[in-house]
Amino acid sequence: MNKIPMTANGYKRLLEELQLLKMIERPRVIDAIAKARLDGDLAENTEYQIATERQSFIEGRIFELEKKLGLAEVIDVTKLSGNEITFGATVKLLDEDTAEEHTYQIVGNDESDINKGLLSITSPLARALIGKQVGDKTNVNTPGGSKEYVVRMVNYGR
Repeated sequence: MNKIPMTANGYKRLLEELQLLKMIERPRVIDAIAKARLDGDLAENTEYQIATERQSFIEGRIFELEKKLGLAEVIDVTKLSGNEITFGATVKLLDEDTAEEHTYQIVGNDESDINKGLLSITSPLARALIGKQVGDKTNVNTPGGSKEYVVRMVNYGR
C-alpha cells in the first residue's frame, strides 16, 4: 500500500484522536449501551439505538485512524530546506487577478484546513505548486475559472 504523507503535527493530532476514542469514547458508549439494555425492549429503545449507532461510528473511526497511522510517512518539515516547493513547504502566493497574497503550508489530506492556511497535498493548487520556485507562475483551474499565482516565498519549518 502507498504511504500517507503527513507532518509530525498531523500525526500527533490523529494519534490523540485515536487515544481519545479508545480510552474515553469507547468505554463511554459501551456503558451507555449496557444502561440502555436495562430499560427493556431494545426494538423501541431510542437510547439503545443511538448508543449502538454511536458505537458503530466510533469503531469505524478507530479502524480508519489505525490504518492511516500505520501507513503514515511522517515528514519532519523542520529538517527540509531548499528553494523548490515540496510537501511541508510554506508558500506565499500572489493572486494575479486580485493582487491578494495568501500563505499556505502544504500538508497531508487529514490535516488540511484552508481557513488555517493548511493546504492538502492533493489539492489542485498544491499539485500545481510542487516543483515551483520563487518568481514562478502557475495556473490553477478552480470552480470559478482559471487563476494565476506567482510564488513570492518558499519556506520550511513554518
